[in-house]
Amino acid sequence: MTERFRPGEVWLDTDGKPIQAHGGGVLYQEGTYYWFGENRASDPDAGRSWRGHGIGVRCYSSKDLHHWKDEGLALPPAKDDPTSDLHPSRVVERPKVILNENTRAYVMWMHIDSPDYKAARVGVARSGSPTGPYEYLGSFRPNDADSRDMIVFKDDDGAAYLFHASEWNETMYIARLSDDYLSTTGEYAREFIGESREAPAVFRYQGHYFCITSGCSGWAPNVAEYAVAESIMGPWEVHGNPCVGTTEEIETTFHSQSTFVLPVQGREGAYIFMADRWKPKDLGDSRYVWLPLEISGRSLSLRWRDEWNLSVFD
Repeated sequence: MTERFRPGEVWLDTDGKPIQAHGGGVLYQEGTYYWFGENRASDPDAGRSWRGHGIGVRCYSSKDLHHWKDEGLALPPAKDDPTSDLHPSRVVERPKVILNENTRAYVMWMHIDSPDYKAARVGVARSGSPTGPYEYLGSFRPNDADSRDMIVFKDDDGAAYLFHASEWNETMYIARLSDDYLSTTGEYAREFIGESREAPAVFRYQGHYFCITSGCSGWAPNVAEYAVAESIMGPWEVHGNPCVGTTEEIETTFHSQSTFVLPVQGREGAYIFMADRWKPKDLGDSRYVWLPLEISGRSLSLRWRDEWNLSVFD
């Protein structure tokens, strides 16, 4: 990549290959950003995806958010074990990694599912290194609730939470994680009840919690919505669509779906909205849409830019 973000174009790693980090999230640790995402490559070097599902979780590293080095498969597929959650016939989506400061373990959470999306579970893996390899620990339904699109959020006090679409995507659950981040505690809240929201992207700024979600329309883009809370467990107040632009841009979230909000280190109030522009007939060619968030108190705005760089936050 050049040192400008060009949303919707093909982004290449430092080896000149298209980046495979779909539905991803970013961890910042000791001066380096680590981008984890679904590896949906179908080239011979990466392995051909089966029925459109991914082949493991890939990791990239960067010092500047522009030049991304391929660190390989942080969580490789279990190609020879059809009973494994990680077999290419299964669904492995939206991986997110957080560091547990007490155990010094990097913990990865992800959406695990069957091809028909009826299993609806979360999977957990851990590693002593941000780039892996990660040890897969298994999957479960958090608090006995089905779980599809999800994200894990680590708060300023070190407590961590799982946001996951549940009740067949009709309601969002917010579940507190155990102290080691490997399971849930049984403490949870149900928010956005009956609103059918998915693809949560969560962050905190100036004492306010923000959650950006999409509607449920399969691979097709739809209207984004954001909500604000003073407590992570709610209540959450819905504020509507953050997108500003033409009707088509607003109604499709710039033809993309949210996956993460990335804090830019060293820049107060600098947050990047990360989204995927899915191509269901060729998921490996799905594109990345990164745009700067504009924050004013409890309000968010998101505008399209053909290209931009970090100077927008100056």
